[in-house]
Amino acid sequence: MTHKIPHRSGAKGPDELRQQIEHTRSQLGDTVAQLMDRADVKGRARARAADLRDKAGAMTVQLRASAAQAGHAVQDKAARTGHVMQGRATHAGHLMQDRVAHAGHAVQDRASRAGHVGHHRAGHAGHGVQDAVPQPLRGAVRAGMRHPGPVIAVGVLGAAAVAAGVVWSRRRCH
Repeated sequence: MTHKIPHRSGAKGPDELRQQIEHTRSQLGDTVAQLMDRADVKGRARARAADLRDKAGAMTVQLRASAAQAGHAVQDKAARTGHVMQGRATHAGHLMQDRVAHAGHAVQDRASRAGHVGHHRAGHAGHGVQDAVPQPLRGAVRAGMRHPGPVIAVGVLGAAAVAAGVVWSRRRCH
């Protein structure tokens, strides 16, 4: 670096000469300091490393904040999706429950109709049996038609007795 002293005709006295010398010394000191700064490679490297460390720290903070924000966004979206799916599942459950109840009622209606038809046919058959039964047993048949429960129970017991007799006789023969 070159500093040119303005072209003057010279110092007009010792005081002015001292001021010019002091000014020149000051400029020379600044120039030497600048040269030393440029020559101090380690110092410049340390300053650059500190600057990069500061920037990296700032970026780390920024990335952590961005990651946290993204995590919260994903969490919120997952919660909303969960609520939607829960609502859909509840709705599907209610639909299925309604369909099953409807099917149950349909089965119940069919069973009731079948029971009425069976009852009617049994009554009709009972009348046929009553007419075919000799006069002294007709009263018992009428009682059985009015109260079929005991008659059915006696029939089941009779069938069980016959089955037991068949099994017993087969065991004795073998």
